[in-house]
Amino acid sequence: MAIFLNENSKVIVQGITGSEGTKHTARMLRSGTNIVGGVNARKAGQTVEIEGKELTVYGSVQEAMKETGADVSVVFVPPKFAKDAVVEAVDAEIGLAVVITEGIPVHDAAYFWAHANATGNKTRIIGPNCPGIISPGKSNAGIIPADITGPGKIGLVSKSGTLTYQMMYELRDIGFSSAVGIGGDPIIGTTHIDALQAFEEDPETAAIVMIGEIGGDAEERAADYIKANITKPVVGYVAGFTAPEGKTMGHAGAIVSGSSGTASAKKEALEAAGVKVGKTPSETANLMREIVKG
Repeated sequence: MAIFLNENSKVIVQGITGSEGTKHTARMLRSGTNIVGGVNARKAGQTVEIEGKELTVYGSVQEAMKETGADVSVVFVPPKFAKDAVVEAVDAEIGLAVVITEGIPVHDAAYFWAHANATGNKTRIIGPNCPGIISPGKSNAGIIPADITGPGKIGLVSKSGTLTYQMMYELRDIGFSSAVGIGGDPIIGTTHIDALQAFEEDPETAAIVMIGEIGGDAEERAADYIKANITKPVVGYVAGFTAPEGKTMGHAGAIVSGSSGTASAKKEALEAAGVKVGKTPSETANLMREIVKG
């Protein structure tokens, strides 16, 4: 099984004609994703050939959905146009919008998140500033390398793109049901808790890896949720143990104030919820390997 994305998903790419859109459409096609078209209002009606597949460029998400039956959009639209692109996907009521774009203003992310909420959350947003989601052997929506792992019974949810890839590679001998990179911006669509709930409900996910990082309180809230609702084993890793105090690090969300948001505070909260937390990604992978083999 998989969460949010499977072999039946029909994917369109908003921004398919841009350099990033074209490059990653090719990579997604090579990994078996069923891409059925693209969206760019200025190039509506044109076709592009990518990896030997002729793809129509539609004028809007709504038109693409009507013509192809698409239920997933991957957004590779530059930051200043991203808000309108996501709002368009939400208004078309596509089931899943995976927003890869980095550098979207927080105000814009707040706007499209609130818009999705106000219109009944018919569109699940993953991101922004994220690597996307992969259900190995089934479909890949985003920029996650498809050849570093295979299908299996671990679920992975992570704030960090590169740590997503590392964990997938470290546990390639076991494999993954789905891996979701939720992004590290202050305002994101799908949270750790959303993914944890979906993995808990997925009968073929046996155990879960959760990767967080310093800043905010998302991991503490996830720890409370795990304690109350998750019956499957969870292992965790929090990036940022060596970060200097009081400094904003990397992702816009990684802002630490006082003891709130530190790696240590997050580790304590997770361990209090019964989550085994590794000091390094490799140690975390070994904790998961012990659980699966045990």
